[in-house]
Amino acid sequence: MAVEPSRPTTGDRTGSPIRLHLLGGFRLLHGDTPVVVPRGLQRVLALVALRPGATRSHLAGLLWPDTPEERALSSLRTALWRLRQDPCCPLSTNSDTVRLGSAVRIDVDALVGTAARVRDGDPCSTAALAAGRHDLLPGWYDDWVLAERERLRQLRLHMLEGLANRYLATGRHGEALEAALEAMAAEPLRETPHRLVVRIHLAEGNAFEAMHAFYVYRDLLRRELRLEPSTAMTALLHETLGPIRQASRDTVTRRPPAERAAGHTH
Repeated sequence: MAVEPSRPTTGDRTGSPIRLHLLGGFRLLHGDTPVVVPRGLQRVLALVALRPGATRSHLAGLLWPDTPEERALSSLRTALWRLRQDPCCPLSTNSDTVRLGSAVRIDVDALVGTAARVRDGDPCSTAALAAGRHDLLPGWYDDWVLAERERLRQLRLHMLEGLANRYLATGRHGEALEAALEAMAAEPLRETPHRLVVRIHLAEGNAFEAMHAFYVYRDLLRRELRLEPSTAMTALLHETLGPIRQASRDTVTRRPPAERAAGHTH
């Protein structure tokens, strides 16, 4: 089988940046100018971006899973040839691998980088809240897209929850709440962000807000999944509010009998 020589294919117009957006939909920009890419070639570029340095056989197998290998490799060669006809094509190829050119900026990489910085303790809350608000390639249902979409969704949720935990531990309750609510909006049925919201309200001394947040989640869970909150979440309220309720009961029992009786008549 003939192979193509190693060559960069990022084109001659290198003065403007090339940006590939996969979150929220496929967009390829040369500077501020959109580059029109047919849907079939979009799949090739997107997969190369998500599998940097993948072999041609691997790419062909993912792109044409129900096609014999030789035919799939032939289809890949044709797609790569078509992409190289555009001087803005952001590909670099050699005999066995395909990758995007080093000058290409990918929004998925920005999300992964932001998550890594949050994990390492860098203060980048604004970038973290904004990163990855949109799903990867919505409306695409290839198996490799679905797997990568879920990976990035989980990455973002853990990033936001980690940020909320860190702010809560340092007493920055407003920022903690913002991160927890962002995670909650991304996955309303996930318990962790709801539990964080309860913990944040309790840390601020807002018992009513904590109880309200708990019961809102409990009702949502019952309605959508016919489930109850975990014992860990339920314990948050019992451990914190138990002493308060006991103190209230003790106050009532210490009141004179006549006063207690009068209170029951109202």
